[in-house]
Amino acid sequence: MNQRVPPTDLELAAMISSKICHDIINPVGAIFNGLEILDEEDDEQAKSYALNVIRNVTEQASARLEFARFAFGAAGSAGSMIDLTTAEKISRGFVAITQGKHKLTWRGAPGLVAKDKVKLLLNLIASAVTALPRGGEIDVSIGGSFEQPTFLIRCKGTAARPPQYLTDFVAGKPLALDAITIQAYYTWRIAPSAGMRLEILKDGADILLVAKPAS
Repeated sequence: MNQRVPPTDLELAAMISSKICHDIINPVGAIFNGLEILDEEDDEQAKSYALNVIRNVTEQASARLEFARFAFGAAGSAGSMIDLTTAEKISRGFVAITQGKHKLTWRGAPGLVAKDKVKLLLNLIASAVTALPRGGEIDVSIGGSFEQPTFLIRCKGTAARPPQYLTDFVAGKPLALDAITIQAYYTWRIAPSAGMRLEILKDGADILLVAKPAS
């Protein structure tokens, strides 16, 4: 599927659903394996290990689902507002999935912001994780007003790079859409609907993901 031929609403929904399933299938599988160990093993050390695995992957699955609910889902009625405190909490849970590989710094006052703008912010944070394949710091700065916010996400770390697929979409390059590229496509598509425009810049070794009011 080519970027120049936008997917239908049904196709977009199907690909986002596929991505969510892709993200949680491994944690769910690990939970199942852990439960099998508990059923079959009598060794207390093995049972303790299985319980730790179940706890860890349950937290991962919960964080991924909570993130997806706000980043892709309705999470409230049309036109609703979301508190940035909620967005920060969800973002910290999502970044924590990397188990210390990434650190999140959040700079912005709490307050209500339009749902689509918060969805854009969450998806940019997910893109920032991919910009730091070896880990690093994701510095989120929220400026402007609550009605017309600006988002600046600085990605700092070894081998920081522009998030590949989002960079291609912003540059207007056609890409095949699948469960891997769909989040970048969705991020690119949601920006104009939120009244914002995207820029991806380099500042020395850092990568900047910027969202500003379109007008």
